[in-house]
Amino acid sequence: MYGKHRLLFQPAPFRAPLRSFAALVFPFRGDEVLLCNIGDRGWCIPSGRVEVNETSCQAVRREALEEAGAHLDQLQYIGCYRIEERGETRWADVYTAAVGELCAITMPEESLGRQFLRLEDVPPIYHEWNDLVACVFEHAKCVHDRMRSL
Repeated sequence: MYGKHRLLFQPAPFRAPLRSFAALVFPFRGDEVLLCNIGDRGWCIPSGRVEVNETSCQAVRREALEEAGAHLDQLQYIGCYRIEERGETRWADVYTAAVGELCAITMPEESLGRQFLRLEDVPPIYHEWNDLVACVFEHAKCVHDRMRSL
């Protein structure tokens, strides 16, 4: 459970059978992940809805820039969440990436700041931390580390 939603993570190569309504990205710089402080959620990874005329890949690039002021490199699809609430099923694509250049947060009314943290420092501050979130964080870090070693 994540709030009122029932979540299931499907790792790649699985792809959602329907267009994803949202997308999330785990942006890493070395061994640290970039979190942003979103006004109504607190500390979390960049995420948001996929707009009508964009792909989920474009959405995570936009969200990372808006919420964390981060340009992404080495973007890699790692799976998707199946999200169930009140009999409705939606999908959210999940990515990992390397943080390239940092700039000003482009949506300061939405994001109150950013910080890099080691994974072991994330759980106490992360918005709605649970076992599934911990597993997906570890999966994202493993995929990111494999990409770095290529």
